[in-house]
Amino acid sequence: MAGFFEEVQRRKVYRVAAAYIIAAGGIIQLASAAFPAWELPTWALRLVIVLLLVGFPIALILAWAFDVTPQGIRTTTAPAVPGAHRRRNLLMLIGTGVVFSAAAGFFLLPRLSARKIDKSIAVLPFENLSAEQENAYFADGIQDDILTNLSKIGDMKVISRTSVMQYKGKTPNVRDIGKALGVSTILEGSVRRAGNRVRVNVQLIDATTDEHLWASDYDRDLTDVFAIQTDLAQKITDALQAKLSPSEKAQIERKPTQNNEAYLAFMQGQELFYRPDKLRGDSMKAEQLLEEATRLDPQFADAFALLGGVENWIYHSVDPLPARAEKARAAISKALQLQPDLLWAHFSQGFYYYYIDRDYERALTEFAIAQRGLPNSSDVYLARASIERRQGKWSESTANFEKGASLDPKNAWVLQNLAYNYMATKKYDLADKTLDRAIEAAPHSFSARGEKAKLAIESRGDLSVAENMLAQAPPGFDPEGLITFSRVYALILQRKFAEALPIVQRWPDEIIHGDSTAPKPKASLEGLLYFLSGDKARAQAAYQRARPLAEQSLREGPTDPARHLELAFILVGLNQKDEAIAEARRAAELLPESKDAFDGPQITAALAQIYALTGEKDRAFELLDHSLNTPNGVTVPALKIDPVWDPIRNDARFQALIDKYGAKA
Repeated sequence: MAGFFEEVQRRKVYRVAAAYIIAAGGIIQLASAAFPAWELPTWALRLVIVLLLVGFPIALILAWAFDVTPQGIRTTTAPAVPGAHRRRNLLMLIGTGVVFSAAAGFFLLPRLSARKIDKSIAVLPFENLSAEQENAYFADGIQDDILTNLSKIGDMKVISRTSVMQYKGKTPNVRDIGKALGVSTILEGSVRRAGNRVRVNVQLIDATTDEHLWASDYDRDLTDVFAIQTDLAQKITDALQAKLSPSEKAQIERKPTQNNEAYLAFMQGQELFYRPDKLRGDSMKAEQLLEEATRLDPQFADAFALLGGVENWIYHSVDPLPARAEKARAAISKALQLQPDLLWAHFSQGFYYYYIDRDYERALTEFAIAQRGLPNSSDVYLARASIERRQGKWSESTANFEKGASLDPKNAWVLQNLAYNYMATKKYDLADKTLDRAIEAAPHSFSARGEKAKLAIESRGDLSVAENMLAQAPPGFDPEGLITFSRVYALILQRKFAEALPIVQRWPDEIIHGDSTAPKPKASLEGLLYFLSGDKARAQAAYQRARPLAEQSLREGPTDPARHLELAFILVGLNQKDEAIAEARRAAELLPESKDAFDGPQITAALAQIYALTGEKDRAFELLDHSLNTPNGVTVPALKIDPVWDPIRNDARFQALIDKYGAKA
């Protein structure tokens, strides 16, 4: 044996062995970090380790046989010993290398398997087994609360509720779902509620093998629902071997309310608010339910936080009034007073700064606080991306939307917002594909289909998509007048004014809300149709009826640019040029592009339309030239077909702009 060790030392095998072990350890460490980030399969890392283990005895043999000298690689001189001894020494060397590699493999590969437990989960919609089918919201609420608890655990990947809702009411194929969502485990279950008794049945399933990992039944009072959710979060964490910090444990063990009725109202409001189309009526009903929840339990911080979020959204999307802003501020302040570390309260506070104060930096600070405790939430990336595009940071915004979509691949709202970015930056193919994904994720949603129709118009001047989408609307389906408004707009672009007029006149109310924060008087749409068809007398009569409604709306919301523009177009029809321009310019002052790079260009385009309609051609062309070269501005295909540009269409500068920017497109 002494001869063997002397020979190993003489041939410098020790050095090669040490260098190989150090290098192999570095390669394994680097691959362990990089392969998951590159989403490479588990077997790829295992293959690297096996190759390194096989290579170790080979490296020892090469070190034994060759030596590195100043003259290059040379065969190591053989010692003056019998051939039998040389063969014995070589066999001992090979045996040592094989034993070492086998021992290392025995140690590393099981640890690799343990380490590579994929800590990812999707919680499928729970089946509602209650006798009263209206309790479906309760089953959805249980699922959502379990997801909320799990999303607070930083060491775990959790697919959000919106991405799994497409599987509601369907018999799940666990393997297909796991592959589609990129998770290793699936939680499915059922809920039966009778009065104040709740029965919850759940099972955790391995998505790769379709094997049940465990199942649990709970039969509790309604007040014990939170204990069920906490127990489930703990069991799932244990099963996936995820780390649970003390602060995360405290978060998932917190009981938000002791009041059953308050909790039920909260769950109903939550379900309404998170529907993919975010309709005005749903938001208003959610507001009422959450106000009821806070009345029933004045200590219910979660309900106050969500109520503040609902008020923020209503202000931003349909009702930008001072009273609405104050309701949002009061609800969020109460939530933070009750529980200063409540993550969703900070999230709502961020949206208050964003939507109402337009203080983007303070909003981002609040979102950062929320993100630390909600590492799996796509909502935080959605929020950050929405602010960044208003700051004109289009690439950063798109990257964050894409990150949100990767965390929540079936969230139609995230996908739709990502598509907005692609549309604004004229990446139309990406926008189209993303909207297809949004429609697939929420097949009954109208908003994604409406955006696909808008994309076809703005990118190609193609109205057939809009006609097809409108034809798919079920009879009687017209939430907030969106279908009516969209159908009339499509007919206007086709210059079918006579066909559009009776559709407007059949609308039962004096106001059509559409998708704007400015309530649109029905008479204003009538006036526009008469105006475009050349019937100036009837147009003026309709605009006279519309004017008091628009002025009242503006008095209620004097800081809303859309309401100033609504009045501006009415004043154009009434031949009040100076007043119309003043209103449109006021809208642009309230929301300049420097303050909002997303909606600001739309205000600029509307101001250009007012200039065109009032004969201010030079100003109209100056703004048009700017808008055609600005993200989310006017597009050449839309410019070609929109009749609102007819007053300047025969000017040589109009065709020059089409030639200039059409070539770029």
